[in-house]
Parts: sequence; structure tokens; C-alpha cells
Amino acid sequence: MQTFPISAMTVTSAAGQGLDAHRKALSMGRGGLRSNDFPHCSLKTWIGRVEGTEAVELPGYLADRDCRNNQLALLGIEQDGFVDRIHSAKKRYGSERVGCILGTSTAGISATEAAYRAGVEDGHMPEEYRLPRVHTPHTSSDFISALLGIDGPVWTISTACSSSAKVFASGARMIQAGLADAVIVGGADSLCLSVLYGFNALELVSGSPCRPFDQRRDGLSLGEAAGFALLERQASDPVAMLAGWGESSDAWHMAAPHPEGAGARAAMEAALKSARLEASDIGYINLHGTATPQNDATETGVIRGLFGESTPASSTKGWTGHTLGAAGIAESVFSLLALTDGLLPATLNCDQVEAEASGFVLTEPRKCAVDYVATNSFGFGGSNCTLIFGKAS
Repeated sequence: MQTFPISAMTVTSAAGQGLDAHRKALSMGRGGLRSNDFPHCSLKTWIGRVEGTEAVELPGYLADRDCRNNQLALLGIEQDGFVDRIHSAKKRYGSERVGCILGTSTAGISATEAAYRAGVEDGHMPEEYRLPRVHTPHTSSDFISALLGIDGPVWTISTACSSSAKVFASGARMIQAGLADAVIVGGADSLCLSVLYGFNALELVSGSPCRPFDQRRDGLSLGEAAGFALLERQASDPVAMLAGWGESSDAWHMAAPHPEGAGARAAMEAALKSARLEASDIGYINLHGTATPQNDATETGVIRGLFGESTPASSTKGWTGHTLGAAGIAESVFSLLALTDGLLPATLNCDQVEAEASGFVLTEPRKCAVDYVATNSFGFGGSNCTLIFGKAS
């Protein structure tokens, strides 16, 4: 199996902006969830809202892409010197040899909602809301590639909560196929009313901060995030390596996992096979762990069946909320920080661990050097992805 160097990464979420802010949050045990204060939303819940997103101004030449998702994407990509690393890659390879693949599920929906609200009275959308580059799932990939001057292949993956995990697999395949020498992978998903009220209609939203794998868990907390990584064919100073990936689509139910986790297990087994590793080689697992009763129980069964109780694991959604299409990239960066820093994150708000998960779910951070980490992302409709990262050495 070919491995792919990851030469740069960054993440912005409710827990902080950039890598150091997240390191600080993890070390202090401070999550980013807050009582719901999202405009036009009266739900009694907690959310992972990124402070300052509304104040972000897009460059004038990209004003036709202005929406919350792209404001968040711009805020995220400006952290950790990531833009400079992209410009360096363009100089090395040429802009036509750098690709961009982003994942999202909400895209520009918040702007579309505003357009509908503005057009309710007379039934016509006002001119200022006629933004074809916003009212599309492709808006953030289009925006980021235009912002950075990317002339290589650009596309969007929208497979619900696995979207920005699958970008790593697609980016690696793009390089393998000879279509690019470097690929920006990542994603952005922002809060919007469709998501907040939609998940509430499914009775999946908690009135308290989410508690993954806790006996008293009663639903998720929704959040927003933007994160990016740079995959390269070869790099002189990689942060880590993409060692393997596994994808599956069990199509069991539109909004519920397979009761025995068949698709989730298939993705994890495929990831181990592609990385040529055994389950015992994995030093940490970042769990999908949404804090919904059914999801956590299903994932617990899969982990016990494949890894037993020997591999420490945690869900980081207590820090950020469930960031949906951005969950894959956000939790990949959490996993990469565990790999590079040797600090395995705790499962925030989990005080009474579900009995079946008590052998492997971390409720306190653990200082531990590991060689390989895995992260799970399981989306609606049974779209699943597991990624494995290894140390750069």
C-alpha cells in the first residue's frame, strides 16, 4: 500500500481557531459548546458555534461566493500558515498540478434560507440573493480553489457525515492516477436552520451538552467547523502519513446505522487491509461517537468485535459538537494531533461510561506515544469511512 505524506494541516471549530488553540483546549479540558444562540432558532439545545464567523469578509473579487460556509472556510484556511504551504506547493509543482477536494453537507444552505425568507412576501427572490455560486453544494470547493489560484482538478464530496473523511481517499487516488502531485483535502460545514430543526425533527438533538458513550446520553449537539490538510506525492518534512483508508456503503436506513454495524466494520477492516496492519497495531481510535443512543451502541459493538478492549478510543464531539460534513476533517486533525503530540484526548462530558464501552473509552486524556491512529466517520444512508494515519518516520 502506498502511503501519502501530509505536509500541513489546520482546523477551526468551536473549541478554537488553529492547532495551538485546540491543543490548549484539549489540555485544559475545555470544550466549545454553548447554549443555543443561533439567529432565528429557538431550540433549547447546545451548539458548537465558531466565534467571529459572521465578521469575516471575503475578498471583493469573490463577493459572489459570500455565505456563512465560505466565511468559515476562509477563517479556517487562514490559520497555521496553511495558505503559505499551498503557495509553496504551487511553486514546486505548478498550479495545474495541485488539486482541491472538499467535503460538506450544508454548503450555502444558510444563504438559501435567507433568500427564501426575503422572498416570502411577494414570492420572488430579491436580486441580491440570486447567487448561483452560493446556492450549490460546490460553493466552498469553488471558493477555496479560486482564493488559492488552484488550476488542478477540483471537486466536492457530499456524503453526509463522512464527507470530509472521504476526501483523503479521493485525494490519494487523484495522486495515484497522476492527476495531481499535491491535493488540498478538507471541508467546511456551517450551522443553519435546516440542520438544527431537521435533526430536532428526528429527535436526535439533546437539550444538554452531548455526552458520547455516557449511560445517560440522549442526543447530539450540532456544531460547525472548517479544516484542511495537504496531501503530497512526496514531501521533505511531512507532519504524518496517510497510511490507509476504508470505505463502505451499507444503505441500511436513511438516518440510522446498521444494527450490527456491518458497514462500519467493513470500512474499518478495509482500512486495516489497505494499510497492511493488524488491529493491534492501532494505538488510538477517534470514534464517530455522536452521543445518540443507537449510534454509540452500534459503534461500541463494532469496536469490541474488531479491537477488543485493548485500544484506547474517544469521541471528540463533546469539544466541537457534531460538525456533520466537516466532522471527518476535524476529527482527522484531532487524530493527527494525538499521533504527533502523544496526547490521546478524553471523551468530554462522559461521566458514567456505558458498560460495554468502559474498557476502551477514555474519560481522561492519556499521555501515550503511538505509531498509528484511526478515525471513524459514519454518515446518513450508511456512507462510512475509516482513515488510518501513521507517524512521518
